[in-house]
Order: sequence, then C-alpha cells, then structure tokens
Amino acid sequence: MQAHEIFKSIRIPELGDVRQYVRTLPTNTLMGFGAFAALTTYWYATRPKALKPPCDLAMQSVEVKGHENARRSTMLDNDEVITYYYDDVRTVYEVFQRGLRVSNNGPCLGHRKPNQPYQWISYKEVSDRAEYLGSALLHRGCKPSSEQFIGIFAQNRPEWIITELGCYTYSMVAVPLYDTLGAEAITYIINKAEISLVFCDNTEKAKLLLGNVEKGDTPGLRTVVLMDPFEEDLVERGKKCGVEIISLRDLEEEGRSHHEKPKPPNPEDLAVVCFTSGTTGNPKGAMLTHKNIVSNSAAFLKVTEDLAFPSTQDVLISFLPLAHMFERVVECVVLCHGARIGFFQGDIRLLMDDLKVLQPTIFPVVPRLLNRMFDRIFGQANTTLKRWLLEFASKRKEAELRSGIIRKDSLWDKLIFQKVQDSLGGRVRLMITGAAPVSPTVLTFLRAALGCQFYEGYGQTECTAGCSLTVPGDWTAGHVGAPMPCNYVKLVDVDEMNYFAAKGEGEVCVKGSNVFQGYLKDDEKTAEALDKDGWLHTGDIGKWLPNGTLKIIDRKKHIFKLAQGEYIAPEKIENIYTRSEAVVQVFVHGESLQAFLVAIVVPDPDNVINWAKKKKFNFSYEELCKNKDFKNVVLEDLLKLGKEAGLKTFEQVKDIALHPEMFSIQNGLLTPTLKAKRPELRKYFQAQIEELYANNKV
Repeated sequence: MQAHEIFKSIRIPELGDVRQYVRTLPTNTLMGFGAFAALTTYWYATRPKALKPPCDLAMQSVEVKGHENARRSTMLDNDEVITYYYDDVRTVYEVFQRGLRVSNNGPCLGHRKPNQPYQWISYKEVSDRAEYLGSALLHRGCKPSSEQFIGIFAQNRPEWIITELGCYTYSMVAVPLYDTLGAEAITYIINKAEISLVFCDNTEKAKLLLGNVEKGDTPGLRTVVLMDPFEEDLVERGKKCGVEIISLRDLEEEGRSHHEKPKPPNPEDLAVVCFTSGTTGNPKGAMLTHKNIVSNSAAFLKVTEDLAFPSTQDVLISFLPLAHMFERVVECVVLCHGARIGFFQGDIRLLMDDLKVLQPTIFPVVPRLLNRMFDRIFGQANTTLKRWLLEFASKRKEAELRSGIIRKDSLWDKLIFQKVQDSLGGRVRLMITGAAPVSPTVLTFLRAALGCQFYEGYGQTECTAGCSLTVPGDWTAGHVGAPMPCNYVKLVDVDEMNYFAAKGEGEVCVKGSNVFQGYLKDDEKTAEALDKDGWLHTGDIGKWLPNGTLKIIDRKKHIFKLAQGEYIAPEKIENIYTRSEAVVQVFVHGESLQAFLVAIVVPDPDNVINWAKKKKFNFSYEELCKNKDFKNVVLEDLLKLGKEAGLKTFEQVKDIALHPEMFSIQNGLLTPTLKAKRPELRKYFQAQIEELYANNKV
C-alpha cells in the first residue's frame, strides 16, 4: 500500500464518536479524568513564576576600559561606579533622616526582656535622643569635627544606634570597642584614637575601663557613660582615678537643657574608625567615611532594587556585632527605608526565641550559624526514611531554584520545611551571609529549605563590608557573585603560588567608592594594603568564572614552605577537610624544616557519635577523641576528601590529633569574625604538634 493510501485509510474520529466512547467509560474513570484535569489546570494557574534577573546571568561582569584585567558590574550603565542611591542621602546622618521621613514616625528600634513582647522606640524619639546626646557632648567640650573620636563599648541594643547617630548628627566619629578583642587591644585602641569618652552598656565593661586607668594604661580617658543602672561605689571608684561616671539618661537630660542645632557631616568626612582584630599583632583602625558606607549600602540597593527592596513593613533581627561593618551596612539599608530593627536579648542561646517573637523579614547571618542550622536539620532526620524524604524534598526545591523560582508554599514546604521556616519566625524573605566562606552544600540546601532570597557577599572592613554580591536569580553556590556597583575588582599575579591574571586567577584587588582611607596613624600598614593607584590588596586569591562571577579559591597571607620547597596554603586544605561529617574544625600546620603536614581536628559534637556508630565505634564524645583507632578512621576520611578535591600528595596531612574543645573567640583561638588565629593555635597546640612530628619521623 502506498503512503498516501495509508493516510487516506486513517479515519479521524468525529465529535459524536468521542461522546459515544465517553458514555461507555465507568463513572470512577470519568471522575479520575476530571480530577486530573482540575489538578493540571490548578497547577498551571498557581505555578510560581521565576524571578526576572536584573542582568544577563551568563555575563554578570564586564571589563573596565583603561584598567588592565579590572571588571565591573553589568548593572552599571557605564564605567563610573555609584556613590549613592538617593540624591538626598549622601551621609549616614541623611540615611536616618530619610528613614524618619518615609516611616511617617513609625517604630524604629525594638528590644525585649525574657518572655516579653518587643517594646518599640519611634523614629522621632531616636532622632531626638541622638540630638540630646550630641548636644551634651558639645556642651562637654567635644568638637563637631571628624577629628573627634567617641568610643562605643556595648552589645547590640537601641542605645548603640542612638549613640552612633548622636555622633553623626554633630560630625563626630564613632569608634566601636568590643570585649572579644581583649583588654590589651582595648587599651591600645583608646590610646591610638585618643578617646576621652566611652559609652558602655554595663558595669563590667566600665570596671574594665577603670582598671586600665588605675594602672596608668589609658591616662586620656576622662568620662564613661553607662547605659545600664549602676551603683554609687562605681562613681566613687571613678572619682579616685579622675574618670566621671554618668548615666546615659542624665547625659540626654544635659543635652536637652543645652540643645544645639545639628551640624551634619559631609560625605568625605570620617564616620567610623573600625578596628579590625586581625590574626597577628595589634588591631588596625580602618578609617571609613560617610561616602564609603553610603556607597556600599547604595550598591546593595542597586543590585536588589527590582526584587528585594526594603519597605516600612520590613523587620531586621540584629544580633551580629554592630562593631563590624557587615551588620552596620545592612542596618543602614533598613533604616534608610523606614523599616524596623529588633535587637536580640544579648544571649545567642535565646536567639531562636527572639526570632519567633520578632518574626523578622530580613535576617543577616554568618556561615557558622548556617552550619549549625544545617547540622540540626539533618540531625533530626534520624531514620533512613526521614533522611531520604528530606533529601528528596530538597532536591525538588533545588530544581525550582535552578529555574529561578523561590517560594514557601510548595507541597514540600508544607510537608517538610515549614517547621524550619517557622523556627525563624515564618516571615523571612531575605537572608544575606558574609564574613567567612560558606559551604556550597549548606547554602544550596538552606536556600531551598527556607524559601527566601538568600545572598552571599564577599569583602572586608577595608572595603567597608562588601565588594562582590550574588545577583538575584543566580542561586548557584560556590562563588561570591559579581563586583558590586560601587567598585571594580581585578586579579593580580601571585607568582610564588602560580596564580596568574592572564589565566583569570590571582590576588583580589578592589578599587571604588567603598574603599577605606587607610589605617589610623599607620602609614606603613596603609601602604601594604593600598597601592599607589588606590587598589586595595585583599590577600585573598580569586578566580573569574565564565559567567563573570568571582570564586575565592585560596589565601595569600597564610602560605608557607615545606622542607622540600613546596608552597602550602593551609586554609584551602582546612576548607576541604571540614566537609567531613565527622569534623567541625581543622587546623593544618606545617614547618619549613618538616617535609609533611599535620593537623589538629575537632570532631563535630552534634554529628560525630552517629557517624562513629556507623564505623562500629560505640563511645562517648570524650572517649572518641582519645581513641587511636577512631582517629585513624577520621584521618582516612579526611584523606579521601582531599584526594577527591584534587589535593596534591604533599598537601595532604600525614597525621592528626583529635581535640574535644572547639576553637572559639572565648578561648582566644578565633578572631571576633571567626577567623583562625594561626599564631595562637600554633602556640596552644605546640605539644601535640611536636608529638605528631616525633611519631612520624621518616
């Protein structure tokens, strides 16, 4: 039969035939068809639409003309970086004035006592109290000048913001202090910045300051202003060493009686001297102007303007230290738009309770908290079925993420993830992480589980806070986004580590309106950080990905040579090893007189016991840390991860020691930004390191 005859023989059913066929179907079948059709229609009607990215995700940065190897955000119309977002907001003082206006004097700063609701202070009250404080400082002889430094030594609370705003209202400079720096560092900062007046939150900090004065360590300190109530004996102790102790409320009353009109700063004026803890030596005072801070905030707004813009309805939970610029920039963005800031109670153990009561919409975090959340979620999936369901649900939502869809109302949210979302208050719509690297596995899972826009940024105090940021719509992990619109980024050769800009690798350098002015009274350190052309050298090694995003792959400063002349970057190895389920922290150590590496490993208290049971070790946490056979099993797991990640043989550790106590700020082994203090770690574990080398002599 010919082809055309075959087609002629095919009979197309007529409408009557279809009706006749449908009549012959059982009722149950018809109901099934109807239900399927209804569900399909509902799915198409309610299926969420993907967020439209603000730029081509395949080309998130482009080269800058006239700057070799430098790249900029494609969100800029030309090669000029932005310095502000709103015409009338060029200083941090004006940030708050805009918030005051657009909020219509709505609630601004919130605090709570245990088991109580949040109490709110209005924008107008914050503004008035800041003016009273600033007026009192002027009345006491402080100058409305960018050379007038005022210390703030307190945990996050409303009075912190009020005090800072009081400084800015009269062109003074805020200098944050924080106790995790240690008493010696605080003494160093007070003297270096010539601070005569410090605002404190409690009597313990006031006593620490008085102790320094009594020993003759800080002779220039003359006034301590206390936010909390205090006893008369503290006042008497202060008098004996020539320091006036006054309450914040009394100082405000003094300013109310001697009120002066605001004397606002200019954009180029100094706003804050932020002392960075560093991993060695004395802290360095990064000098940041109002322009630096406003431009960094403006760049965040530019990147997120179409999708995550804050409004007066937003609420931020403030628990990351205000002494660091990451939190300060986020709070600037929030205050500029008349939104609210709710402070945690001051105890990180009560944070989950604060989240449930406050129900924030904006939640800045650090990787350490994300790792804990991730571990807790998987720790609760304590059966094979629960774990399979959790992983299956996360994979389904990750597939939506890859399509640009973010939501909290899917079937998987209702069945699996709602409890997690509710634990954060149930309303979080925007999260941002920075300060340290975050595992791609952890970030991708939490993006799916929490169903909110989740940004990752990269930067340092010297570029105010951020110099690169995830672009909305690009929810892939393993990179730190594209250059922010306030700066350029370029990579420069690091010959000794075989990183070359021509291959798209090298030290990350930053130039723009967010780059700091240098270190306070330290030309030598300033020259190390800023080159003659104004480029900030970060010490991090980056790599450009094909889509124009930046990936941090190494660290320049912490490299050393082994005896055979091979360069080692220990942080790269540590980041690989901490992917082990059994491990929470790793310190890799090597010496120029030794041919191999060793490491101190802290097993993960939340995961290691279950992990050990699978390996036939049924012991307590402390017993596992002392068990030699278990140590060898952990070492085997680390070496396997290292091999999979492509570590060279000389980059793998030869032996490890298990340690039961985590490295922390409190025991002096981490900086306040949770970076390893390598000299302190080396000294602390000297005995174990020597034993490891002695036991492994060739």
